[in-house]
Amino acid sequence: MAMLTVRNLPDEIHRALRTRAAKRGHSMEAEVRAILESAVAGEQRVQLGSLLADIGEQAQLTEEEFLVFEQVRDRNSASVVIPE
Repeated sequence: MAMLTVRNLPDEIHRALRTRAAKRGHSMEAEVRAILESAVAGEQRVQLGSLLADIGEQAQLTEEEFLVFEQVRDRNSASVVIPE
């Protein structure tokens, strides 16, 4: 797992985090992880298969070529064998 160091954190923020963590029965580290997870949870992630299908449409691929990208999107996987 990755580590993150936050430098120059104002004392008032540190105190507020410590208080918030104590109220929830968490360590400060666990509380910061929860805050960060919550902050990025709502972000829309682009799925590889959908992105490839959009590129395929723009490139005007044949129906057979396009179906390969549809299969990737449907399986939610990036590994596919492209027919020759």
